[in-house]
Amino acid sequence: MILALDVGNSQIFGGVFDKDDLKFSFRKTSKAGSSSDETGIFLRNVLRENDIDPSLVKQIAICSVVPDVVHSLRNACKKYFDINPFLLQVGVKTGLKVCYHNPAEVGADRIANAIAATHLFPKKNLVVIDLGTATTFCAISKDREYLGGTIVAGLRLCMEALESKTAKLPTVEIVSRKEALGKGTIESIQSGLFFGHVGTMKEISSKLADECFGGEKPFIIGTGGFAGLFEKSGVFDVVLPDLVLKGLLLAHKLNS
Repeated sequence: MILALDVGNSQIFGGVFDKDDLKFSFRKTSKAGSSSDETGIFLRNVLRENDIDPSLVKQIAICSVVPDVVHSLRNACKKYFDINPFLLQVGVKTGLKVCYHNPAEVGADRIANAIAATHLFPKKNLVVIDLGTATTFCAISKDREYLGGTIVAGLRLCMEALESKTAKLPTVEIVSRKEALGKGTIESIQSGLFFGHVGTMKEISSKLADECFGGEKPFIIGTGGFAGLFEKSGVFDVVLPDLVLKGLLLAHKLNS
């Protein structure tokens, strides 16, 4: 079995694969300063709670956008699983041509998403929208060229900014909305967050189609923790919450 771990700014998103079958996935708050023991014990316990013997994990693959977490996570893998993990980083095989001015600047999670997207939908122009702490857009050509993308503040950051920078606006639950009109403060904030993001995603996707694909509509994939809220919004052609984990698995195979 292979344990895949995506370290994001807010959470560690993990999953266990038995060959190509994702047995289960989980999330844990990510924070710099967590010890290797804390992380290792959590990983072993979450496996046991999902009826998987930790000794069955033979390989571990990691991508991370939080450098300070990598050291303790790597040590946790060595101490609690006796495995030196694979790290998706600059220099490893990806099967992509990265067209960034500096390829090292592309987040490892975005590369993992692109690897999985091009594998699942070959010969298609793609836009991958990942809704996490930040909302990221990645444009990938049908020739497996990672062309670049766009980054905007994610839903939770927008909500926290409203709460912290205003005198009377409260923290609200982030939900999908059917109507833009809110008849109370909470509904109004929720509508603004939801439809503001719908508009942002549609506009940026349209601009990327014009700039990258000659106006031809790309196949649009939604992923990340908040993607499910927008499944019926008409933005995405498909929603794949586990895309980054599948990309990590494929990257690990390419480099085995």
